[in-house]
Amino acid sequence: MEIRAIRTEADYLTALQEVSVLIDLDPIPDTPEGERLDVLGTLIQAYEAKHYPIDPPDPIDAIKFRMDQSGLTVKDLVPYIGPLNRVYEVLAHKRSLSLNMIRRLSEGLNIPAEILIRESETVQAQ
Repeated sequence: MEIRAIRTEADYLTALQEVSVLIDLDPIPDTPEGERLDVLGTLIQAYEAKHYPIDPPDPIDAIKFRMDQSGLTVKDLVPYIGPLNRVYEVLAHKRSLSLNMIRRLSEGLNIPAEILIRESETVQAQ
């Protein structure tokens, strides 16, 4: 089982093709094919993290996404953010999240605190 590092885009595309073939085979994990799939997956993940990083979402976009996922309304955010007018200010990027809001949103809506801690890009610009 010879596996090489993924250093170029060509190496990356070749690895993706090989992983596609291995996935179609659906190998058992402890077989040589299963181990090859696991190792190639790890190498691809490392290459993608380095060459195609994904920035974390804007905190307000994360809240809106969770609202959409959970079928929540603006009124449903009152326990986490405060009075309705404050909820609207936060969602309109006119007010930053406080530490208490971040804690309540993280615990109540299961949004990672590290996402909520980031300063909203629109609030930063003001």
